[in-house]
Amino acid sequence: MRIPLRLRLRRTRGRLLRRLVVTLVVLLAALCTAAVVAYRMTGIPEPHPETVTQSTVFLDDKGSYLGRRGPVDRQEVPLSQVPRYVQDAVIAAENRSFRTDDGVSPRAVARAVLASLTGGERQGGSTITQQYVKNALLSPEQSLSRKAREALIAIKLDRTRSKDDILAGYLNTVYFGRGSAGIEAAARNYFGVDTRNLTVSQGAALASIVNIPSYYEKAGSDPEVTATLRARWEWVLDAMAAGGAITPKQRADAAFPAFRFYPPGTTDGQRQYMIDVAAKEAADRLGITEDQLARDGYTVHTTFDLALQDATTEAVKDTADTKNTQDTKDGRGNKDGKGVTLHTAVVAIKPGDGAVRLLYGGADYARQPFNDAVGGAVEAGTALDPFAAARLDAPLAYLRKTAAPTPLQLASAYAAVAANGLYAAPYTVTKITRDGRPVYTTHPDTRRALDEKDAFMVNTLMSKTGTTDKEAIPSALPVQKIPQLFFTAGAGGGITRRTVWSTGLDSQLTLTVALFADHPGKRKNTTAPAQLPNDPPPAESAQETTAEIWRLATSGTG
Repeated sequence: MRIPLRLRLRRTRGRLLRRLVVTLVVLLAALCTAAVVAYRMTGIPEPHPETVTQSTVFLDDKGSYLGRRGPVDRQEVPLSQVPRYVQDAVIAAENRSFRTDDGVSPRAVARAVLASLTGGERQGGSTITQQYVKNALLSPEQSLSRKAREALIAIKLDRTRSKDDILAGYLNTVYFGRGSAGIEAAARNYFGVDTRNLTVSQGAALASIVNIPSYYEKAGSDPEVTATLRARWEWVLDAMAAGGAITPKQRADAAFPAFRFYPPGTTDGQRQYMIDVAAKEAADRLGITEDQLARDGYTVHTTFDLALQDATTEAVKDTADTKNTQDTKDGRGNKDGKGVTLHTAVVAIKPGDGAVRLLYGGADYARQPFNDAVGGAVEAGTALDPFAAARLDAPLAYLRKTAAPTPLQLASAYAAVAANGLYAAPYTVTKITRDGRPVYTTHPDTRRALDEKDAFMVNTLMSKTGTTDKEAIPSALPVQKIPQLFFTAGAGGGITRRTVWSTGLDSQLTLTVALFADHPGKRKNTTAPAQLPNDPPPAESAQETTAEIWRLATSGTG
């Protein structure tokens, strides 16, 4: 007798369910075993070389940021130097469960798997731990296998390292835009401060930028971008207040921060002249190459006064804008101003010490990377006459052998006169640190190059041929700021001036301004000396420029 199908199914249902349960258990066990094996076999890779490479940063004499050297703009800072509210801002913006999660977001992983299988759009929402793994430890490849490996490494990282270690690694490698890799570079490029000095508002702004750094980097210069960022900034602050990271008063008092303009202006590019000199000196002091210096994350403290440098750049620019080169004669005396370029070099040195406070090497580093103040051989003419009868010991003895010293060399000689014959080797680096520890400290290198009688004689000769009468000092210089000596000389005379050297000096400062001109030479990529423009008179122009910079240097601008 044939058994009905319904009856047969009823009789075998229990057996089928048992088989299905056994199959699911075996499959689940296999998956768990595979996951455990994969977890144990998955190691935590070392960070990519480019994510641990650090740039070298240059600071002025007050600690203000001058610029950097290196393939990436990045400097590591310990988490202890990142204010807690900045840490909390990043967590509020990127991963609010960071302090308590297991390093992965199951929802984010599921969305990524679905997107990979269906060919959908790239999915975000990863935890901070996953972002750190993706950015610093793995390739940017978008594949299912890489996403799975990312999750495994994130879990393992979360179990083997502290949350603070993971957050520190993330903050030191995540990209913030404006070429900034890591929080320290971002703090400087957006706000001109170190990480430890970020305010609540600034920290929330940087945390907001991480989401789309290539878009938000224009904040402060693009109104639409700024408005969009401001809305996200408000959202981050609200989350911080809701989570207790900041007080209601801190939230109420928060004001949207002002950003440094992007891209940087002309004075930022002009600073490269200073960085060139300081980088070479720093590498020499450490006994390494400039390439090594640029990659090893040093902080170079310099002698430069950034405020004075920027003010000098504007002062020289204003003077240059008034000059008329139509009456300039070329080097052969022909009245033809075509192609004539006027150069200004400025050096300020501390007598008896050698610290270079100011180094203006040219108007535009992008067009002329050659530093006129350090490498330009400028015809001295009568500027050397006061030294003619003096006995010069090393290193000033070279003045006997050259008719065209560099502005730095002649300024150093004048500084020795201001220091009663004590020559101090010029230097631009005061200290070099790495990871917060000093690795080099400068000690002034001084020696007697003139005895005191000869120094007095040179000073007297400069006084006789220079300007010391208060009525003859340019009006830009207040009486109380008149230097001990104001001396102007150069090569050529009358309407055939080729160079002008103007110097102000006292026991605290020696300031030298050199004016000269050139035009294209007969051979390709060469130049030849040209006569200076006569309108306004070059000597008068040099004196006014020197007086204005002296006023800036001694009035607290620097």
